[in-house]
Amino acid sequence: MIIVLKKGATVEQVEEVSTRLTEEGLKVHLSEGVEKTIMGAIGDRMRIEALDLEALPWVEKVVPIMAPYKLVSREFHPADSIIRIGEHEIGGSNVHVMAGPCAVESRAQILETAHAVREAGATFLRGGAFKPRTSPYSFQGLEEEGLRYLAEARAETGLLVITEVIDAQDVSLVADYSDVLQIGARNMQNFILLKAVAKCGKPVLLKRGPSATLEEWMMAAEYIMDGGNYQVMFCERGIRTFESYTRNTLDLSMVPALHALSHLPVIVDPSHGTGRWQLVHPMAKAALAAGADGLIVEVHPHPEKAVSDGKQSLTPETFQGMMADLARLTLALDRKLGE
Repeated sequence: MIIVLKKGATVEQVEEVSTRLTEEGLKVHLSEGVEKTIMGAIGDRMRIEALDLEALPWVEKVVPIMAPYKLVSREFHPADSIIRIGEHEIGGSNVHVMAGPCAVESRAQILETAHAVREAGATFLRGGAFKPRTSPYSFQGLEEEGLRYLAEARAETGLLVITEVIDAQDVSLVADYSDVLQIGARNMQNFILLKAVAKCGKPVLLKRGPSATLEEWMMAAEYIMDGGNYQVMFCERGIRTFESYTRNTLDLSMVPALHALSHLPVIVDPSHGTGRWQLVHPMAKAALAAGADGLIVEVHPHPEKAVSDGKQSLTPETFQGMMADLARLTLALDRKLGE
């Protein structure tokens, strides 16, 4: 249920409603807007109705949320959520680009890439230190050594770090080195991991599973928010279809769909979404035109030598050209690229 309080409701009145709800064993989530305060109550619907909260003079209305996802829903939080990470805001008028290699391969590689993407206008550095791979014989990542290289690159360039965490037991370690935790597509419904990142307090980028429906994806985000972490961003990275020319089918219809149903920011990954570096630039433009709040793109100084995903990685030169093009596009969209 959503309890909408009238404009001017006092702290004491909000607390009284909250106390009534918690005494009935309900979870309470508060969303304070400029005009109104909205309370989300999760639990037995009959108990909420029995409280007759609409009889309170400072309660405007009590509305049931029919969708299975509650906290993720725009019904619960009508205004767009702004995720503040360091000095950056995601979900507002600025469009942010997260760029870097698929995997952190060496100190020299990540530092070279970090300086290149920073110069081109990226605000976040991406790079995998823990790599979940289809084959057990493929490169699995440098683990903590790779995290240290990412932290060093952040110190040199000022770029914030986003990297993937693949196991609940590693959440605190990865959180110590990074600014944003990425939940990869394979782990979208790893509920133990979702509960763990909910407790860590760091922003989370939740990638869509390769076969996940919109509702399943939103319910995965609900796990994180229900655990107390409201700093969640969706990431559309393509789904598996019958098409074999591209690595995945980048479903850009999810960008406006998510914005209609949810208040959370939406990031698009055109690198994994296509699997071909030649398609990254045009699909990045299409993503921003569809309303994406940011992009996450793979960039490698020498894609032909990359240990993973070289075919979908841009060179620093092609990335710089794309960024110049995106800067012009964002102006036409009445937005701004980066800071």
